[in-house]
Amino acid sequence: MKKKKISGATRNPIGLRPIPSSESEHARAAQTLKKVSIKPSVPKTFAFTLFSFSPAIWGYTSVIDCIRFGYFIRKEMTIVQAYRRISGGSVIVADSLRFTTCWRHFSTAFREERDTFGPIQVPSDKLWGAQTQRSLQNFEIGGDRERMPEPIIRSFGILKKCAAKVNMEYGLDPSIGKAIMQAAQEVAEGKLNDHFPLVVWQTGSGTQSNMNANEVIANRAAEILGHKRGDKFVHPNDHVNRSQSSNDTFPTVMHIAAATEINSRLIPKLKQLHTSLQAKTNEFSDIVKIGRTHTQDATPLTLGQEFSGYTTQVKYGIERIICTLPHMYQLAQGGTAVGTGLNTKKGFDVKIAAAVADETNLPFVTAENKFEALAAHDAFVEASGALNTIATSLMKIANDIRFLGSGPRCGLGELILPENEPGSSIMPGKVNPTQCEAMTMVCAQAYGNHVALTVGGSNGHFELNVFKPMIASNLLHSIRLIADASASFEKNCVRGIQANRDRISKLLHESLMLVTSLNPKIGYDNAAAVAKTAHKEGSTLKEAALKLGVLTSEEFDQLVVPEKMIGPSD
Repeated sequence: MKKKKISGATRNPIGLRPIPSSESEHARAAQTLKKVSIKPSVPKTFAFTLFSFSPAIWGYTSVIDCIRFGYFIRKEMTIVQAYRRISGGSVIVADSLRFTTCWRHFSTAFREERDTFGPIQVPSDKLWGAQTQRSLQNFEIGGDRERMPEPIIRSFGILKKCAAKVNMEYGLDPSIGKAIMQAAQEVAEGKLNDHFPLVVWQTGSGTQSNMNANEVIANRAAEILGHKRGDKFVHPNDHVNRSQSSNDTFPTVMHIAAATEINSRLIPKLKQLHTSLQAKTNEFSDIVKIGRTHTQDATPLTLGQEFSGYTTQVKYGIERIICTLPHMYQLAQGGTAVGTGLNTKKGFDVKIAAAVADETNLPFVTAENKFEALAAHDAFVEASGALNTIATSLMKIANDIRFLGSGPRCGLGELILPENEPGSSIMPGKVNPTQCEAMTMVCAQAYGNHVALTVGGSNGHFELNVFKPMIASNLLHSIRLIADASASFEKNCVRGIQANRDRISKLLHESLMLVTSLNPKIGYDNAAAVAKTAHKEGSTLKEAALKLGVLTSEEFDQLVVPEKMIGPSD
């Protein structure tokens, strides 16, 4: 078909401002590209070629269409930046390129999809529809790293599959229902992840992501039934979203995703860390060392006793997160728009919760109160609080271990930590406690996630909380980070920790706080005088006690026995 030429000096049919149409402008574009950082995933030759087309080529509508839906752009909007630099901002290609977020969305073929706002062009190789496309256009925030978490996407697959199953009991055409179930299963298995491009930062109810799921599943189900994408033989609202609202589906998938991640990822990894810490507690049970309070010398304890504290912290952390699960198992589905259940059938909420429970092997039930389930996310604040406590415990444990392993010659040096990699680009032979450092950074991030989540949870205005995507994303982020960091810390640090027995013994017998065992015999004031004298004169406690005449040599040796100072006396 003959392509129609359009003057670069006039506005073209698809809304672009004038496109460069002179050789000089192309030369300037080429120079600008040299100054623009183009990442390896966007071939520089491709971008250069695009800018270097002859003036005649720029006028073809097919090329303009390609630019209009320029899915070749990275999130940094490289070519848009180039045009802006050329024109000082007067050439507004951002309007035509702004639904592009990354190279993988590049497409040169499009189909028309429609919603209540009218028609819109959608890449032919993508399953999403009009509302997803509009969200790409309207919420260009953060790029790829801010995409909706995968557990949310997979949970949408689970929910939509269960909804179709239950809806068939209430009159949904079985052929359509089964196709929806098959398509939703592909979503649940992660097979269609590339068709879920939306970011967390969208409507606070998660409506766009719910529609993303509806559109993808509807188009895929239509294909299964032998129909074309976009013809709405399977309708995203009437069929896939039947008896549902974004206001109850999104909180439901939040709960499915969080409960699944806690059970399958977080708890097993925390239990493994607990097991390794318990093993070290047993291994170090006979090693007496000096204790420290206020970072100063204190009375003795065993290294095993010290590690038993860490072990119990992790144990309690596991118990705390498990205690949050009963509320997480309550599902909002069936509340629809404001919690009343409008447009559902009686019993739908109970049946869909049971279907989700069967699908996940987790004890999900319908929420006791749908109004609470939509308007508040206290279950997430509660779970995040437990994660915040776990992060606090892990921060203390990681810090203690790295300080006890400080050295190797000029620090405390009581622990020998595994040496995993070189620690310095300038200091030869240096090895650092990197697993401890990674863990403490993760804990700091979890604190931040909890603060933002708490703010979101406190802003459930009237019948709907509209911080849902951020709340979900932050909790899932903390779960993933704490779980992975716990596994890494256990494998690459805790498991290989060794006690430096010689160093521990040396520091133990140099400590002035062994004087505490003299209190019952000579009294607090005399014992303090012995410690201060020894410290001032650089002598041992025994030498100071003998000098002051408060004890004989035999009495001192009988009283100051570190091994007898690690518990109550008989």
